[in-house]
Amino acid sequence: MDTKVTEGGLNVTLTIRLLMHGKVMHITLGARINISEGSCPERIVTITGPTDAIFKAFSMIALKFEEDINASMTNSTVTSKPPVTLRLVVPASQCGSLIGKGGSKIKEIRESTGAQVQVAGDMLPNSTERAVTISGTPDAIIQCVKQICVVMLESPPKGATIPYRPKPASAPIIFAGGQAFTIQGQYAIPHPDLTKLHQLAMQHPPFTPLGQTTPGFPGLDATTPTSSHELTIPNDLIGCIIGRQGSKINEIRQMSGAQIKIANATEGSAERQVTITGSPANISLAQYLINASQSTSPPI
Repeated sequence: MDTKVTEGGLNVTLTIRLLMHGKVMHITLGARINISEGSCPERIVTITGPTDAIFKAFSMIALKFEEDINASMTNSTVTSKPPVTLRLVVPASQCGSLIGKGGSKIKEIRESTGAQVQVAGDMLPNSTERAVTISGTPDAIIQCVKQICVVMLESPPKGATIPYRPKPASAPIIFAGGQAFTIQGQYAIPHPDLTKLHQLAMQHPPFTPLGQTTPGFPGLDATTPTSSHELTIPNDLIGCIIGRQGSKINEIRQMSGAQIKIANATEGSAERQVTITGSPANISLAQYLINASQSTSPPI
C-alpha cells in the first residue's frame, strides 16, 4: 500500500498541518507553505502540494531539527541523544483510521518505520483536530509521514473540520522541579527565560506541589476543576515512565501535582493505558514530563 506514495509518486494535492513552537524555517520545494500568526507561541505550518513535495519539505524540517539537537548537545553533559519530534494536526474524524481496529494500524506504522507515534486522546482547544506526535530519526519520521499520508488519502475527513488556531493569550506559568513552564493549550512548554523568576519564586517557602494551596500563585489551588486525560504508552517504553522502583513516576506525580495511574499489562496488547487526573495545568505538566521521560530516560 505504501508503494503508491513514493518520491514523485501520487499525482494528488494533499494538505498537512504541523504544530511548531518558536522560529519556523523557510521552505520552498514546490509545496505551498502557510504559517499562522507570529505573535503566538504555537505556530501552525500548513504544507500543501503534491505528495513528493510534502515529503521533501518534511525531510528538510526533520534534518534541521536534528541539526539543532546536535548543536544543543555540543557543550552538554547529556549522553543520550533525544529523538527528533514533530507534531501533526489531524482532523479527529481521521484519527480512528490512523489508529486502526484495536490499535492495529498505528502498531503497524510504528513497527514498519521505527518511529514512535502517539495520537492525543483530546481534541486541540476550540477545534475538531487532534495532535499526532511523531518521534524518531529523520528517516523514520519521513517513512512515518508517508504512511500517515496514505491513511489520510484513503480515509478523508467526515463532516466539517474546525481547524485549531493558536491564540496569543497570556499563558499561565508553572514552577516545578527547578524549571519554569508555560501552559499552551493542553501542553506544558519549558520556558528557560523564566529561570530568574523561578529562583525568586523559590525564595517564598513553603513551595507546595501544583494543585495545593500556594499563596505565591493565586488561582492554582485545590478549587480548580479536575478532569482526567488518558493516553497510551508502548510496553517497551513504560519502564522509562515508571523508573527504578517507581522513582520516575513518583517524581512526575510530585512535580505535576497530578494523580497518575498506569493500568496493568493486558495479554496480547503492546500498550499500557495511562490515566492522568488533575486540573488542566496539572495534566499539561504531567503530559510534558511523561513525554520527556520517553525521550531521555533509559528503560529500567
